[in-house]
Amino acid sequence: MTLVDQPTRTRHVTLALLALALGGFAIGTTEFMTMGLLEEIADGIDRSNAETGHIITAYAFGVVVGAPVIVSLGARLPKKELAIGLILALGIGNAITAVASGYVPVMVARFVAGLPHGAYFGVASLLAASLVRPELRGRAISSVMLGLSVATVAGVPASTLLGQTLGWRSAYWAVLVIAAAAAFMIFTFVPHSPANTDASLRGELRALKQPQVLFAVAAGMVGFGGLFAMYSYIAPIVTKVMDLSDAWIAAFTLAFGLGSVLGSWGAGLLADWNVERSVLLGFLATALVLVAFYFAAPYVVPALLLVFAVGALGSVVAINLQIRLMDAAGDAQMLGAALNHSALNIANGLGAFFGSAIISAGYGYRATSWVGVVLASVGLVIFLIGLAYQRRTTPTAVSASGADRSV
Repeated sequence: MTLVDQPTRTRHVTLALLALALGGFAIGTTEFMTMGLLEEIADGIDRSNAETGHIITAYAFGVVVGAPVIVSLGARLPKKELAIGLILALGIGNAITAVASGYVPVMVARFVAGLPHGAYFGVASLLAASLVRPELRGRAISSVMLGLSVATVAGVPASTLLGQTLGWRSAYWAVLVIAAAAAFMIFTFVPHSPANTDASLRGELRALKQPQVLFAVAAGMVGFGGLFAMYSYIAPIVTKVMDLSDAWIAAFTLAFGLGSVLGSWGAGLLADWNVERSVLLGFLATALVLVAFYFAAPYVVPALLLVFAVGALGSVVAINLQIRLMDAAGDAQMLGAALNHSALNIANGLGAFFGSAIISAGYGYRATSWVGVVLASVGLVIFLIGLAYQRRTTPTAVSASGADRSV
């Protein structure tokens, strides 16, 4: 490659990563904006807020089911075309939501919209990694996930405002437009990736038998739930523990979103340093930050900073777990990446469930931090057991870059 070619290639790689990140932005927007529009949707389908909240669960269930199934069935398809198909399917799922009338149709539409979520990030992660040198793989994958984080800062507030102004259905139409734009950019800027004719459904599912895949999934399902145990109840913590007005909730969600953006950027650097140690440090730091949050919760500024830290650490753990799963899955890397999103959505539900249980038991909203500490610590222990098992069964633990980086 000549010196003249290098800037051109760099620009094309940047545009390709931006295209894949825009797909992540569409997914992040549709996943979280429903929470901000819950009351408007409830009024529109004539249900209570509690009942309408089940449509959030339906989306998460779609992610859990769709990630392994779609990736396994689509393993032999060209990755670029698969990514385009998945992001368009997400757009169609949002269009169905926008036209659905009634509780059950809306819930089914959200389940359908969730199906491509994990599969998209699986194939997009592989495409991103293929665009750069192996030592830059972590940064490329984190660039795709950055779209998800940016959505929490920009996409969700904008779509929530749109839905409140023009009706909740308009927000889902907006996601269709974003998804279509992402599909066009992927078609234009992402290089063609040939089909893997050797892939098979049985071969993909064989990854589920790999001990390190199971350890990483279990660590994510439990450990990442620590974040959601506390953050799921950030609104009542702000209004009841800190005794602040509802207007302050936006400040805390913004702090979390900005932390997620910074964490997504930093996660790539950490992954290119050492994936396993980044996961371990991420879980440990999450537990420590949640301990600090319990004591700092009544105080606005320290609590804001700690929520920012929780958002950053969540991105570090999520992205490095995804890369760990890709490595552990062997030839089924796309399935490994997709499984991470299934695990994280299960973690979302588990964290909120155990947080609710401790609140119902009368321990108060601050106590959700201790639930988070326990879950993050258990996730850390599971991951450590996985690494110990790997050491016993493999003489030398070698990272994806080929360097000896055993923990």
